[in-house]
Amino acid sequence: MASRISELVIDCRDPQRLAAFWCEVLDFAVLDTDDDGSVEIGPPEGFGGLQPTLVFSPTTEPKTGKLPLHIDVNATDRDQDAELERLLGLGARPADVGQTGEESWHCLADPEGNEFCLLRTRLD
Repeated sequence: MASRISELVIDCRDPQRLAAFWCEVLDFAVLDTDDDGSVEIGPPEGFGGLQPTLVFSPTTEPKTGKLPLHIDVNATDRDQDAELERLLGLGARPADVGQTGEESWHCLADPEGNEFCLLRTRLD
């Protein structure tokens, strides 16, 4: 038996805003909102499935530098170019983390500047 990732906790200044952004990106739903302002999002079927939930936890600490961990996403129903257009329309923006321009992925930042990558492969 092994462990698996069930939740990823992301410190942020505006949990509601980031939860709304990532719900649109991943087709997730808000699962819970805590008294401390944390917002948990995940697949519509809820916590405990194959996909981990994301918990946006409020902090007043500013983001400094490149994140040591980031999220990679893949399109599920369109090609990479169409998905890139959609993500930019949702509020993502290009991020420079030292790419050469030859990569098969796009490095982006969410509305609070957290880097994530859009990979080329489409997943069913």
